[in-house]
Formats: sequence, structure tokens, C-alpha cells
Amino acid sequence: MQNIRKPEWIRTRMPSGEEYVRVRVILKRYKLNTVCEDALCPNLSNCWGSGTVTIMILGNICSRACRFCAVRSGDPGGKIDLDEPRRVGLAVRELGLKYVVITSVTRDDLPDGGASIYAETVREIKKNNRDVIVEILIPDFNNSRESIRTIVESGPEVIGHNIETVERLTPLVRDPRAGYWKSLKTLKMVKEENPNIYTKSSLMLGLGETREEVIRTMRDLRNVGVDFLTLGQYLRPTKKHIPVVEYIAPETFNEYKKIGEELGFIYVASGPLVRSSYLAGEYYFRNIKIA
Repeated sequence: MQNIRKPEWIRTRMPSGEEYVRVRVILKRYKLNTVCEDALCPNLSNCWGSGTVTIMILGNICSRACRFCAVRSGDPGGKIDLDEPRRVGLAVRELGLKYVVITSVTRDDLPDGGASIYAETVREIKKNNRDVIVEILIPDFNNSRESIRTIVESGPEVIGHNIETVERLTPLVRDPRAGYWKSLKTLKMVKEENPNIYTKSSLMLGLGETREEVIRTMRDLRNVGVDFLTLGQYLRPTKKHIPVVEYIAPETFNEYKKIGEELGFIYVASGPLVRSSYLAGEYYFRNIKIA
């Protein structure tokens, strides 16, 4: 497929600034990974410059190989860093975050998929930062009820899981062990375990989906109780990844935002450079009243 030239509304800049440097130094000191760097996020400069960080736990090797993702795939070999949750808690305190996002690679090589490390990480963050809001962006854990319950009981305010694309394109875009309905079940199970936890999902556009498919996906997400939705333009990380089929105009993102709000999402973040964790704290505090 021929490469499509990026339109003028797709603009990114190299990370810079004092706050960016401060965040990077602290994360390096605690030997922590970020999905911002590993997934080549185009918003790294914007988010780090405003003190927003998405920390990636459980290593930087994913046991799955989705065709859109720049995170390295392979066999993590069952290795885990038991001290990582403690370091995350200390880093979040030093960074002075009011809202933190924790995500991970998928770890099919672990019996619980890494759920116990997620839970311990949330507890360590809360221990060191009592008032911080914690959002975790989880894999599907192969729909293990026990793993999802472990995470829910650790007390995060928001649990996200990304459906990524529409049902028709899922086999072309995601690892065979992932699935459209598997993702919906993951989100449904979170609500079943605790209806008071906010759930969140994200959809990439520009992979060849139709308008009708996007709206249907939004309806499917609302049907399992998803509260927050983000929509963004897929950008090809390298030539080894699945190519962009279409660059979606900002006006179309605005239309999807309006449709999503009409469907009942608490908030819809929709734009070419929006990602699942993009300014997550800002959107949360703007839309959720804190007692």
C-alpha cells in the first residue's frame, strides 16, 4: 500500500522544557518505563511538559504482537520486578502528581497476567499519595475473573482497557489472542466487580473503518457500561507496522465526540493526536466532581 502523506493537522514536536527534563530524570532514577517513550507517543512533549505521565509496569517486552504497536514483543520469560510497585509509589510522590496512569505490557507468561503487581502498585501509590487519583490501563487477562477482581479490590478510581479498533478490523490489527468481544467482556467484568469504578476505552481511527462501524463500537462500549472514551488518529510507528489507510479530518473527530456524548459517555476526548491517556487527569477533574 502506498504511503499517505500526513495532513497539516498532524503536528508533533520534539520533547523539551524544564518540566519534561524533571520528569525524565525522576523516572530514570527509579528505573521506570513509560508507555510514552516505548510506544512512541506523539504527545510525549505535551503531556510530560504539563506533568502528566503514564508509567508502564511489568517490563517493556509484550507477550503479544499487535500490528499497530511499537512496544517490543517477545517472551518475557516469566520475569517480574517485585520492587517495582514500591519505586512507582515513591516516583509518583516525588513527581507531585494529582492523577497518575499506570499501564503495562501484556504478560500471558504469568499465571495471573501480572494482576498482583498491578494491585500492589496501586496500593503503594495510595500509601505514599493518599489523595492521588489512580487510573490503570489493563490488558484483558484472558478474561480471568480472579485477576480482574484482584485489580478492582486494590482501589483504583479508573480502569481502562482499549478495544483499539472496530470488530471487522480486529483480526488484522490486533494479536490473535486479543479480541473485540474479549475486550468488551473485560470491561463488563470490571463493572460487575464494582459498578462505582469508572471504566474507559479507546479507539484508533484511520485503519479503514466506516462511520457506521465506529458508531456501533461506541454503542457496544456503552452497553457494557464504559464511562470514558477516547478517539484518536492511528499513526504508523515504523514501516514494519500496519499502514494508515486514511487520515481522519478534525471535523469528523468533532462529530464522533458529539455522537459519543449523546450516547451517554461521561466524557469523550476526540482528536487526531488524542491517545487513551492523553491529558487524562485534566479530563477527569473537568468532568468528575471530587467530594
